[in-house]
Amino acid sequence: MNITELCAFAETLGCTVKNNEPLSEHTTFRVGGCCDVFIEISCVRALAGLVKALKAEGIRFFVLGNGSNVLFDDRGYKGVVLHVGRMMSGIALVGEDRIIAEAGAGLSRLCAFACHYSLTGLEFAYGIPGLVGGAVFMNAGAYGGEIKDVTGRVEAVTAEGGLITVPPEELDMSYRHSVFMDKGCCITAAEFRLTKGDPAEICAKMKDLMGRRREKQPLEYPSAGSTFKRPEGKYAGKLIQDSGLRGCTVGGAQVSEKHCGFVINKGGASSQDILTLIKHIQDTVLEKTGTELECEVRYIPYE
Repeated sequence: MNITELCAFAETLGCTVKNNEPLSEHTTFRVGGCCDVFIEISCVRALAGLVKALKAEGIRFFVLGNGSNVLFDDRGYKGVVLHVGRMMSGIALVGEDRIIAEAGAGLSRLCAFACHYSLTGLEFAYGIPGLVGGAVFMNAGAYGGEIKDVTGRVEAVTAEGGLITVPPEELDMSYRHSVFMDKGCCITAAEFRLTKGDPAEICAKMKDLMGRRREKQPLEYPSAGSTFKRPEGKYAGKLIQDSGLRGCTVGGAQVSEKHCGFVINKGGASSQDILTLIKHIQDTVLEKTGTELECEVRYIPYE
């Protein structure tokens, strides 16, 4: 099966296929060149079938969600991008205190859904610019909460195109990590185990956290959120600030003056600008503080 036949196969599965799609339109950094083929996934069966076909043919591919934690090369991506988004974004209540959400559902929408049914436990995730799949994949967290605290069973497509259900005790979730990273799986849906609460209190907490985000984070600029993982017992933003890097700029990329833990696209930044600035930050912080900063953003090379 060649690329043309693969695209035709994808369309029979209800997927939307585009050629030479600019990845800058699908990442929160708003940078990156074009990919050879961009496929909007229609359902779990389509994702499994395409992963199996791509694997069998040895065609390079990448599964993309909201693009809120990735950085594509300026030249783009040589291969196929499988986008899990709007066509896989269902959310449903299961029983009194459990929710099932597909991988393409937005976190803020999931939080609002939980609030509507008076379910508490997800407030910390309100405003995180990601989708359910990516959030579970990397165990997203903020304001003292983590996805692992509320996640039940997770459904996924294996690296070979098989379907699996992973129980909570086998998720191996820790700081910015899950078992899916180790096995190369594509998450398709997750169960969230919550508790009954007061809807007014849930709503108030969500509004409070969103207000804090707007006040302290540079949401007015494209970014991938926090650029670095939190060093044990320290804060990346403070280390960067103390190293004299507030406002440091490379091309269109800048260390945010509002929150030094964010590298932002101030305007017209290239992927290389961002990579160069990240390396400069890491080198400077190591030299001045002795702390190695680990980048949280995944860089995806052209080939």
